[in-house]
Amino acid sequence: MRTKTVKKNKINVVTLGCSKNVYDSEVLMGQLKANNKEVVHEEEGNVVVINTCGFIANAKEESVNTILEYVTKKEEGIVDKVFVTGCLSERYKPDLEKEIPNVDQYFGTTELPSLLKALGADYKHELVGERLTTTPKNYAYLKIAEGCDRPCSFCAIPLMRGKHKSTPMEDLVIEAEKLAAEGVKELILIAQDLTYYGLDLYKKRNLAELLKKLVKVEGIEWIRLHYAFPTGFPMDVLDVMRNEPKVCNYIDIPLQHIADPILKSMRRGTTKTKTTKLLKEFRAAVPEMAIRTTLIVGYPGETEEDFETLKDWVQEMRFERLGCFTYSHEENTHAYNLEDDVPEEVKMERSNKIMEIQSQISWELNQEKIGKEFKVVIDRKEGGYYVGRTEFDSPDVDNEVLINAEDGYLRTGEFFNVKVTAAEDFDLYAELVK
Repeated sequence: MRTKTVKKNKINVVTLGCSKNVYDSEVLMGQLKANNKEVVHEEEGNVVVINTCGFIANAKEESVNTILEYVTKKEEGIVDKVFVTGCLSERYKPDLEKEIPNVDQYFGTTELPSLLKALGADYKHELVGERLTTTPKNYAYLKIAEGCDRPCSFCAIPLMRGKHKSTPMEDLVIEAEKLAAEGVKELILIAQDLTYYGLDLYKKRNLAELLKKLVKVEGIEWIRLHYAFPTGFPMDVLDVMRNEPKVCNYIDIPLQHIADPILKSMRRGTTKTKTTKLLKEFRAAVPEMAIRTTLIVGYPGETEEDFETLKDWVQEMRFERLGCFTYSHEENTHAYNLEDDVPEEVKMERSNKIMEIQSQISWELNQEKIGKEFKVVIDRKEGGYYVGRTEFDSPDVDNEVLINAEDGYLRTGEFFNVKVTAAEDFDLYAELVK
C-alpha cells in the first residue's frame, strides 16, 4: 500500500493580466501571511490560486490555458488543490465550472473573504495597506479605486469589476506609508479610471488633493499616474504635477480612437476637437510631460477613412509613448451587438502601421535626448548593463535607460544622474554623471 507523503501546505499565487490584478494578488498574499500561511508568488506550491484576466480574447485564452495546465498537474498529483479567482472567473463562472470541473472552487473579483476561507484563513479587516509586494522593491502599485462607471461600448471591465468605488484618502496614505517603510520609492497610482477618483466619497473629483497628501509621505520620491479618462479630467491635477517634484511629469491616458464616428459608437463622451484641445492644454500646463496613450484599431465599422484620420492624428500629436491593440469582440458589451466587420488581417495591418509611425516618432524624440542629463531609477541588472528608467517611463511598458555596468556599481532601487550618449527607437544609452 502506497502512503501519500504529507506535504507542507504552500500556497502559490499565479497572477495574470494587468497591474490591478497584481495589486489584488498582493493583498491576498498579505492576508495569507497574516494568517501564518506559507505563500509564494509564481513558485512551486501544492495549493495553487490563479488570479485570472478576462479582458480580451488573448488574455482569456492565456487564463484558460493556465487553469488547464494546473488542473493537469493536479491530476498528475503534482499539486493538491487549484482555486481560480479574478476577472475571468467573475465573468464566466458557470461556464468554467461546467467546462473545467476539476478546479476545486471558482471565486469572483469581490469574494476575497470566501477565497481566504477556502484556503483555511480568515479575512482580517484591520490589515489596511498590508500587502506582500511582488514588484521590484523600488516601486509598487497603489490602487486608489475599484470598478468603473463609464459606458464604453467595447469594454467588459464594469461586468467584472462593478461600479466605481474610491478608496478613502486616509487609507491610501496609510498604505503609502507602509510601502515607503518597506523601501518603496515610486508609487504607481492605478484604477479603472483615476479621473473619477473621489466623486462617490467626496462629491467632487479629488485626485489633486490625494496627490498633495501622498507627496508628504517620507521616502516616496516618484508618484506616477496611470489610466486617466479624458472626459471630465480634473485640470487641477496639472497644477500639482507642475508644482510638486515628486509627481512625475507623466500621464497614461487611454484615448482609444480619434475619428468622431468611432468615438461616438464607442460611447467615449468626447470628440476629436475636445481631445486635441485637452492634450494641448496638458502640454501648455506641463511642457515637460510625457503622455502615454493606447489605441484600438479594427473597431466595428472602422472605415479606411476613419483609420486615415487616426493615423494622421498620431503623426500630428507625436505622443511620447503609445500602444496599439486590435479590437476584441466581447460578449455582453454594447459593441457586441455590432458586426465585427473588420477582418483580422486588416486589424493587424492597421495596428502595425500605427506602431511603425510611433516607432519613428519615438526614435526622433529620443535623438533629442542625446547629451542631456536625466535622473533615473535602477530597476535591475541585465547582462553587461544596469537597466533604469526616467520619470517619463513606467515599468514594463515604456522606454529604458541602459548604463554600462563597467562604469561602476549601481544599487537597484537607487536614483542616479546620467547623461544620454546614444538613442534607439525605445531605449537610451547613458553614462553616469560623476
